[in-house]
Parts: sequence; structure tokens; C-alpha cells
Amino acid sequence: MLICLPPSEGKTPAPDGAAPVDLARLTGAAHLTAQRGAVAEALAAVSTRPDATTVLGVGASLGPEVERNADLKSAPAAPAAQVYTGVLYAAAGLADLTGDAARRAAEDVRVFSGLWGVVAPDDRIPAYRLSMAVDLPGVGKLATAWRPHLAAALDGRAAGDVVVDCRSVAYLAAWKPDTAAADWVTVRVVRETAGRRAVVSHNAKHTRGVLAGHLLRRPAAPPRTGEELLDAARELDGQVIGTEVGSGLSYRMLEATLHDAATRRGPRTLEVVIS
Repeated sequence: MLICLPPSEGKTPAPDGAAPVDLARLTGAAHLTAQRGAVAEALAAVSTRPDATTVLGVGASLGPEVERNADLKSAPAAPAAQVYTGVLYAAAGLADLTGDAARRAAEDVRVFSGLWGVVAPDDRIPAYRLSMAVDLPGVGKLATAWRPHLAAALDGRAAGDVVVDCRSVAYLAAWKPDTAAADWVTVRVVRETAGRRAVVSHNAKHTRGVLAGHLLRRPAAPPRTGEELLDAARELDGQVIGTEVGSGLSYRMLEATLHDAATRRGPRTLEVVIS
């Protein structure tokens, strides 16, 4: 099992005084260190420009976060599971894992990043601001720039396994599993209301997080195929998996189904229905 997650937009800075990032100790260092250094240098240069927020595609209110990009080499670092925050990460509870679940996460979870390419939950990184959708001066379009490096780092890991893909489009563009070698399954969440089903957004992030956390914590062996993934997901059928912000109404998982790929090289889809 290889669980692919997007990063959170918001990042929680590491405590002052924590050691900085060590590129040589990050996951996939043999394939990714040189590119990580190049992107970090380009990002630092851009982040000191007057038009930095425009180039990076963020609002002016995020100026302080962009300024922080200039000191990434010396900034305090913490495990990625603590730096990445937000709906999906709160639902998955990666920062709270212990024992076998924590070891499984270190081996089986990869978080995609415009800055680092990909990291494991226990990789120590500083907070930063950079989306994979950015066209970064000095590097180019990040999804394109990262593609060969991520292929070198991940293709072998994915071969013979199931890839549980919870990423958004921008991060999916940076690496796509070879369907001749891996069972690639994306996760789609739909909500059923009065007999009709529609794709959801906020609830989708939360549900993907719940699924990821379940796959890491369940005592059974990790799934190795789409069919085994479906069986594992169905263990959540009928369970209350979240509460809506504002209304306070809870929602439960109704069922999961596995759909065939739409194209020969495309992914299969695990459709999770909530209500």
C-alpha cells in the first residue's frame, strides 16, 4: 500500500530552536536532494521580491508566510505530520500515530509537495508556502520539473502494490503511477441526499483523511490490490465518520464501490458514499 496525500495549504511552524531541515535525511534523498535544493534556492530568491505573492499565486495577507520562505535552510523543522494541518490531516491523525501504525505511515504514506517533491510523515521540514501549481522563476512549472525525479523515487516503490491516491489535480500531475506495474486507485467521495448523489469538497477531504487513518490503524495487513483496498474501506460501512462544522450534524459512510479505469493507463476509482 502506498497512500498519496496532498499537502495542506496551511502549515504549522516548528517550535523555535528546533534543528533545521537536513536534505540528506529526507525520504528519497538519493533521487530528490539536488532538485529540492534547486527549488528551495529559487523559492528563497522569489520570496524576497516585491511581487512575491503574485508570483506564488497567494493573497497579500499571506505575505508573512511568503517572507518565511527566504530562510528555509535555517528555519526550525518538525515532522511533516505536525507541519501539515487542515481537514484531511486532522481526520487522518497522522501526528498522533504510535507503534505499528506510525511505522506503517512512515513506510506507506507520501505527502506531495511543490518544495520537497514528496516527504514521509516523519521527515522533518520547516513550514513553507509553495503550491505545485506554481511556475517558479528559475525552475519552471513545478509539476513538470518534479516529474522525472518523482518517477525515479516512486516508481519502484509503487510496483506490485496498490496506490491509494488522495491527491488533488495539481499534485497528481507531478507523478502518475505506471498502471502496468501498480494498481492505481483514486478516491472519490460523493454524498447521497434524497436518493441523489453529488461530489462534495470539504467532506471529501475529511473522508479521505478518515480512510487514510483507518488503513494505517487497522490490525490487518495493508491492502496490496484494489480489491483488498475495497474490502478495507468497507469496514467503515455504516459508521459515523464526521460532524459538519456549523450545523453540528454528523454524517456516516454508506458504502464503497470500486470502478474500472476510464482509460487503459488511467486509475481505477474507489467511490465512497456518505450521507
